[in-house]
Amino acid sequence: MAVRTQWTITHDCGHETVHDLSGRPADQRAGLARWLAAKDCTDCWKAAREADTASKEQWLAAKRAEEQQAAAEWAARFDMPPLEGPEKALDWGERSRHQLMIAAHTALVVEGTWDEADWAELEEKARTVTRAGWWIDQRDANGSDLPELLDAATESDRGTENPFR
Repeated sequence: MAVRTQWTITHDCGHETVHDLSGRPADQRAGLARWLAAKDCTDCWKAAREADTASKEQWLAAKRAEEQQAAAEWAARFDMPPLEGPEKALDWGERSRHQLMIAAHTALVVEGTWDEADWAELEEKARTVTRAGWWIDQRDANGSDLPELLDAATESDRGTENPFR
């Protein structure tokens, strides 16, 4: 006699659903059926997920606002120039620049061997890169890689003092 493949499961939400578990090895079907019984059915899970979207969006908006404020305060404190680029990229670029610069300071100065003179030189290089997209592109980089990344920045990534360019 073969191990059954169709399992009728009463989910935690109270709904009863027939699940085809033929895609699982025979010895794993009973365990999966127990696990499924402890979860809401697909329809209830989707409904709960969609209902919770507003609170997730509020949480994310609050987190982004907090990060944006920290980035703006940091930029003002360390005399960082405003970034250039599409309007929708500016805030993201500022947050990315702030996070990468903080990570670089931690890796190179706090945990590394750099002194404040080395860091001041790196800050000057960072001030020359004003394209928001460049900072966004580097958002997943390690802080210790920032000196090499800044050296690789092209002319199009760097700002100009000429307002008529």
